[in-house]
Amino acid sequence: MSVTATPAGLCAFVDASPSPFHVVHTVANELTANGFRELSESRPWDLPAAGRYFVVRGGSIVAWVETGASQPFRVVGAHTDSPNLRVKQHPDLTSAGWQLVGLEPYGGAWLNSWLDRDLGISGRITVREGNALSEKLIRIDEPLLRVPQLAIHLSEDRRGVSLDPQRHVNAVWGVGGAPRSFLGYLAERAAIDPDAVLGWELMTHDLTPSAPVGRDLDLISAPRLDNQATCYAGLCAFAEAVAEPGAATPVLVMFDHEEVGSQSDRGAHSDLLPSILERIVLARGGGRSEYLAALAGSILASGDMAHATHPNYPERHEPAHQIEVNGGPVLKVNQNLRYATDAVGAGAFALACAQAEVPLQRYVHRADLPCGSTIGPMSAARTGMTTVDVGAPQLAMHSARELMGAQDVFAYSAVLAAFLTPADATPR
Repeated sequence: MSVTATPAGLCAFVDASPSPFHVVHTVANELTANGFRELSESRPWDLPAAGRYFVVRGGSIVAWVETGASQPFRVVGAHTDSPNLRVKQHPDLTSAGWQLVGLEPYGGAWLNSWLDRDLGISGRITVREGNALSEKLIRIDEPLLRVPQLAIHLSEDRRGVSLDPQRHVNAVWGVGGAPRSFLGYLAERAAIDPDAVLGWELMTHDLTPSAPVGRDLDLISAPRLDNQATCYAGLCAFAEAVAEPGAATPVLVMFDHEEVGSQSDRGAHSDLLPSILERIVLARGGGRSEYLAALAGSILASGDMAHATHPNYPERHEPAHQIEVNGGPVLKVNQNLRYATDAVGAGAFALACAQAEVPLQRYVHRADLPCGSTIGPMSAARTGMTTVDVGAPQLAMHSARELMGAQDVFAYSAVLAAFLTPADATPR
């Protein structure tokens, strides 16, 4: 595979992937171009002893390299979704002469960051074709929508307004004239009969391109770094593992719906990863016992972005665990298992950092603040695999635009590649 981690590559990846479905499309295209074959979950797998494969389930994807050897797995996990504003089922609204599109927050979106931005639309729709359904990706990279801020002169408190997610995040897209169907407009843009549209998962995205910023261009400003930076770094690491396989079967999994709890048909709480791993073992000629043995010797790195210490709010961070941008990958530990890291997983990741010759940072959340979570705890519970939560440091997590270090792109990918290619698989 030809994917090499660079800041420019990350920017291009993010800009090509405004929705989870586009993330999967971007990754699948790269895999296909490098000899990977897409398999259908609804059909039996009759596979040769060696090969490259992937499976898509909605906004989630699993890829692996099969060598035919009876090996444990090394898994890098990420998630494809990011907090944003999504289109309601009856989106057409009018108010005070304005034509609006009804939106609602998805995940823990930092709502004020979505105000006064030029927004495009992306996602997928399902369309009737005779008695069958087909799926189509939608993407409009034009300033179609805007959620306007209230003027400071109209605010009761000039320090800012408290946003009501029901009333204050609808987007304007027209004024005056006869109301127009938003879905009808999208169907027209996609050359689809509006009456054939049966379902949709549509969301807004910031139209400002991703870019290096700062005095020395050593920072990256982009939307959706949480968690597309991990998707990109994981893909680059997987490419390196494909070229130089180690003592374990490398697996890359990207789940949808992490930002809303992962409990869906394709989230980390679903059967997606365990069922694919079991089918890999079955295709090797193994059975249930061999599958359970493989899991017992496997390790999963749950990759999600980490909080860098904020220069304007240093008091909001654990004083003894300062995290620096461009300071290397982050090991995340939480005693109440909001992160899945234990001593074995921490040791495996520390060894990978040493192998990749990159520094390791250790993150602990303040004990008096609620800690977010990841795909790690659920993946550990669903598979029984040793799991370690890791990430790259960033600022402005869950904002419409986020900030990370350019050097961390290289380091993050390098350590994930080392993790996927251990000299010896770690036994339990």
